[in-house]
Amino acid sequence: MASHLFCGRVNLNILREAARKDLREFLDKCSGSKAIVWDEYLTGPFGLIAQYSLLKEHEVEKMFTLKGGRIPSAAVKNIVFFVRPRLELMDIIAENVASEDKLKPREFHILFVPRRSLLCEQRLKEKGVLNSFTNIDEYILDLIPYDGDLLSMESESSFRECYLENDQTSLYHAAKGLMTLQALYGTIPQIFGKGECARHVANMMLRMKREFAGSHTQILPVFDTLLLLDRNVDLLTPLATQLTYEGLIDEIYGITNGYVKLPPEKFAQKKQGEGGKDLPTEPKKLQLNSAEELYAEIRDKNFNAVGAALSKKAKIISAAFEERHNAKTVGEIKQFVSQLPHMQAARGSLANHTSIAELIKDITISEDFFDSLTVEQEFMTGVDTDKVSTYIEDCIAQKDPLIKILRLVCMQSVCNNGLKQKVLDYYKKEILQTYGYKHILTLKNLEKVGLLKPQSTMRNNYPTIRKTLKLWMEDANEQNPNDISYVYSGYAPLSVRLTQVLARPGWRSIEEVLKILPGPHFEERQQVPTGLHKKLLRCCRSRRGPL
Repeated sequence: MASHLFCGRVNLNILREAARKDLREFLDKCSGSKAIVWDEYLTGPFGLIAQYSLLKEHEVEKMFTLKGGRIPSAAVKNIVFFVRPRLELMDIIAENVASEDKLKPREFHILFVPRRSLLCEQRLKEKGVLNSFTNIDEYILDLIPYDGDLLSMESESSFRECYLENDQTSLYHAAKGLMTLQALYGTIPQIFGKGECARHVANMMLRMKREFAGSHTQILPVFDTLLLLDRNVDLLTPLATQLTYEGLIDEIYGITNGYVKLPPEKFAQKKQGEGGKDLPTEPKKLQLNSAEELYAEIRDKNFNAVGAALSKKAKIISAAFEERHNAKTVGEIKQFVSQLPHMQAARGSLANHTSIAELIKDITISEDFFDSLTVEQEFMTGVDTDKVSTYIEDCIAQKDPLIKILRLVCMQSVCNNGLKQKVLDYYKKEILQTYGYKHILTLKNLEKVGLLKPQSTMRNNYPTIRKTLKLWMEDANEQNPNDISYVYSGYAPLSVRLTQVLARPGWRSIEEVLKILPGPHFEERQQVPTGLHKKLLRCCRSRRGPL
């Protein structure tokens, strides 16, 4: 049971169960034993929907990763390919099918995720294997329940596709995903948006709603407002170093599909007298979501507040274990024993997060981390954004990771509305001479998407945006926060500020800032049936603000 999907204001398990139902129905079409051949990219997102136990219930006996050559031997009736609609993957599938043992024929099936593709089917036809497939279907996996308060498309290349390759397929998937959301949770009455891509998504949603008018069951809306924001409206936030506990785990180790892989040494349980021998070499893989009580409590805390929270939790757990000495009667002992599994799980969780915090602290107390953070905060407050940064120069000279250099240079560019031509040319020259001329294309791509650009006008609009939206708060309270700026120890994400202003007092109060930011801003209303509208009004009066 995905308990973490129940803990938010909306029960997102409904969406997960709908996705699981569709998956079960497809698997049941392929009667008999099955082996799934996975496009490796899909295993993580599918793991958020269904574990192996569900697949096993529907006669899945083996699972393989899609690769060239023959499929590993398996005594199954069906081979099912779970793949994205990519032409290069069709070539591998064709090779798999063509090399199959003709004396032991098996049925082949393809499930395209998230959309079926005529181009891919044509490629299979050209390779002479299309007729080998009994079922060719699609599995619509657009919005994936990630946690109790988060849905994700898990589409890491969508920004590149939209802004660099001018491929808006991911916008269509976003619109379809939001239509699925409305089918399960009711029509969202108000849609606000900012940006060209947001406008496209809203237009597609409204067109789809007209096309499917009357085909969906009328449900009392759970959400009253939808806000669509283009990524390029707020390019600064993803460039800044995250300073929450979860954010730093992601910055340093990377969280992928709800899992993180960590250095194993800190998690080795040393037995007395064994010293440090036989330490594990495999990374420690941990799932991170709100189902874990301690993680739910500390994930969004500024890292400077995590130590105190862990210490407090340690005292609570220690006191709970000490209660065993006070258990005198059979009833009291029985009660203590019943609580023991939960207490042991809490102690294990505390040990894990203490180890993670120690790993993170080793990074955050370093001089290099402090210097990098200082430069970031100087850029965000408008200090020395119009000249070459000596810190960035030093980092290039020391051959620090290129991603670090590019983030800082792009941040400086965004905070200065572009770099002076001589500053930009200097950075380019230094980067290419140090990291190789193969990165000419990297720099060109960053310019094309607007992350790195020459100053086109003398006016820098960022200070106006920063002051109007209060993007920088000098006295951010990290321990007991009362403002979102605590997550970056001073910087309040622009996208969050836009959301806050929309909720109260409304975007009309910041019309000038909205004109400065890229793309149109808009508002759309979706009609809710009269009976449901009256119920919605009663619900809205009882709520404390929009969902």
